[in-house]
Amino acid sequence: MKVLWVCNIMPPIIGQYLGKECSVKEGWISGILMRMMKEKEEVELGICYPVEDVSEEGKKEVVINDDKKIVCYGFAEDTVHPENYGGDGLEKRIGEIIRDYNPEVLHVFGTEFGHSLAAVKSFGNPKHTLVGIQGVISECAKEYMADLPLDVQGQVSFRDWLKKDSMKQQQEKFFIRGEREKEVLKLCGNVTGRTDFDKEAAKNINPQVKYFFMNETMRGEFYEGKWEYKKCKKHSIFFSQADYPLKGFHYLLQALQIVKEKYPNVTVNVAGNSLVNYTTLKDKIKISAYGKYLRKLIKEMDMKDKITFLGKLSAEEMKQQYLKCHTFVCASSLENSPNSVGEAMLLGTPVVASYTGGIPSMVEHEKEGLLFEKGNVKALAEAIMRTWEDKEMVDVMTNEARVRARKTHDADENYRALMGMYREICQ
Repeated sequence: MKVLWVCNIMPPIIGQYLGKECSVKEGWISGILMRMMKEKEEVELGICYPVEDVSEEGKKEVVINDDKKIVCYGFAEDTVHPENYGGDGLEKRIGEIIRDYNPEVLHVFGTEFGHSLAAVKSFGNPKHTLVGIQGVISECAKEYMADLPLDVQGQVSFRDWLKKDSMKQQQEKFFIRGEREKEVLKLCGNVTGRTDFDKEAAKNINPQVKYFFMNETMRGEFYEGKWEYKKCKKHSIFFSQADYPLKGFHYLLQALQIVKEKYPNVTVNVAGNSLVNYTTLKDKIKISAYGKYLRKLIKEMDMKDKITFLGKLSAEEMKQQYLKCHTFVCASSLENSPNSVGEAMLLGTPVVASYTGGIPSMVEHEKEGLLFEKGNVKALAEAIMRTWEDKEMVDVMTNEARVRARKTHDADENYRALMGMYREICQ
């Protein structure tokens, strides 16, 4: 079978072979790709991905494991502004790639990108098009503000004004991408998802679409190692992303006001660049209105010395944060199936997460983790403290989480599911 993947990043393994720096996001793409590379037959794979300029658009062949050839293509796209479509030029380039590779199956990873729409339109064969749902951006747009006060939602920093990227503008960009997602789903014949939430969303947009269930395969680092109570830093929290309101970091900050009354030594490590730096002139120019709001909360709650932003982390560095924290928290106002929750479960890190979107399809409350009502900061605080106080519950819960995650993210099973989809689509 000839299959062409349309990705929103250059997979890191491809970047290594081509000597290119690339994003470590979308770990499931790397996970399933590495599993496919172990097989000798069945799929002939091509991959196309966005590049910064047209000079990098050429066709390349990468040989992995000495005998597994992947044909790679680049297409120029403005990835900094994913709300922009790219128009005829993007459709033309992706059309050239499709005609050159001539796939039997077009597999598009993600629904909301300009290249996703360009690919399904250029291919023009819905029955042989498979679109993988990542987030459900059309629903995320509705929950983007995550209960921020109305006066905060309307604030605009100098950085926001200069970049035309205030919180309201960010939400509007989500709505634009959500409309593109709907168009993509209406134009494809097959989708793959993994939660009750994404299945319902896909069927609401396109009742005729064929839905395939397939879980995600994580990066290899997270299948090794196990969280241990005796080795973790007590009363510490790991938070995997705080870039924008949807991720709910402000919920956690508000919950900490309750937590620190009982546990004054509470600390939080946050993956990603700091939104709250305000020391240099450059910091003051670059800070967003959301960053200012977080900074205000941190100051009011006297948490400045308790919160550390860790910067961009590799998979191994992320793993070490899961292993050494006391509790992992996902406080998003909406998620489909956050990789961070799956990674924590694989390692057996105690998980506290919002009961929202597809998360209940990943975690059973009080069996594999603790779920709290989205936005309920009192319930979030209580859940965090339960993981610190009920060691017997945590021991059972983290073992159950590891068992479930190893089934959910089983690379062999997910590979077989994917091959089954490709065969059925080809037939």
